[in-house]
Amino acid sequence: MTIRVLLADDQTLVRAAFAMLVESARDMEVVGEAGSGREAVGAAREVRPDLVVMDIRMPDLDGIEATRLIAADEDLAGVRVLVLTTYDTDENIVEALRAGASGFLVKDTRPAELLDAIRTVAAGEALLSPGPTARLIERFLRSPSVPVPVPGGGPECLSDRERGVLALVAQGLNNTEIAEALGLSPLTAKTHVSRIMGKLGVRDRAQLVIVAYESGMVTPGTL
Repeated sequence: MTIRVLLADDQTLVRAAFAMLVESARDMEVVGEAGSGREAVGAAREVRPDLVVMDIRMPDLDGIEATRLIAADEDLAGVRVLVLTTYDTDENIVEALRAGASGFLVKDTRPAELLDAIRTVAAGEALLSPGPTARLIERFLRSPSVPVPVPGGGPECLSDRERGVLALVAQGLNNTEIAEALGLSPLTAKTHVSRIMGKLGVRDRAQLVIVAYESGMVTPGTL
């Protein structure tokens, strides 16, 4: 199955470099490019990619607002967004996750890591793992903000087992690691995660992390 990728970045050379890399992978193809957030939203609606690699800092409409519009469009429900960040300077990354992004990528990442990130997010996983990613999320979720609406209800609607699974998701563990931590099979862990997403009405693991933090279920310092 070929992953259809839309590249959104205001720097032409960056887009060209990413396009060459993506096209070099047998399981991916570039189906569109955009130089601004507004162009990215329009292109997403036109070509319906599987995934948008979205820069944050762009003219006309930034990547956060573009992500929010894509995530809110019911016709684009299957389109996932992987945002780009300069890491040390982009304090907007959690806002991008709140807006509906499924993860983020450091702009100076190695080529193989970019391809792996695209595969991970396109497969429905969130690009959230222990280490720098979790610490960055933890850092910015400490500051007060407007809570993310939880369409299906808050964590109080979850069983004790599901709350335990959600806490581990928020720590960046994948299904296999969750299974090992709780003595479950990977399939059972995956089923729990899917059921939790359904109950909370969120689209992926990135949103689960936000809900876990903003509900107070997971607090800074626990990662």
